[in-house]
Amino acid sequence: MENLLGLLRIHIRKGANLAVRDVRSSDPYVVVRMGKQKLKTRVVKKNINPEWNEDLTLSIADPNLPIKISVFDKDTFSADDKMGDAEFDIKHFLEAVKMRLEGVPNNTILTTVKPTRDNCLSEESCIVWADGKVVQDMILRLRNVERGEVELQLQWIDIPGSRGI
Repeated sequence: MENLLGLLRIHIRKGANLAVRDVRSSDPYVVVRMGKQKLKTRVVKKNINPEWNEDLTLSIADPNLPIKISVFDKDTFSADDKMGDAEFDIKHFLEAVKMRLEGVPNNTILTTVKPTRDNCLSEESCIVWADGKVVQDMILRLRNVERGEVELQLQWIDIPGSRGI
């Protein structure tokens, strides 16, 4: 607990235009990894535009580790097919969390992260003060696949007794 900075809630909203890995569609799910942690969403059957709307929560001890997401097609009789991957870091997000934000108006944009060759953002991502929390919406373009994007939202959760950021 004393090594923990806090928790990062990742709300996996949806996938868009994912690759077809079965006959006409796919049965996609998302795997989120950071260091030794690995979390998964449920499988959405026969859908290349799935809506997961699931919260996955990572314990953050080392904010320099990248967060990796992979999308897979669930198969019954063979290994699951890879449908692309992406990664992002949370440095900009944590800088915003560190700001003293009491009294800041709701829905204030704290900073924006632009797409670059080094990140998987498909468009500019805003880090916003909303309802007393720092949140970041992002759309990640999947790599190592012909097409597809995953939309998610980050939210920081402080833990009493953690070392904090």
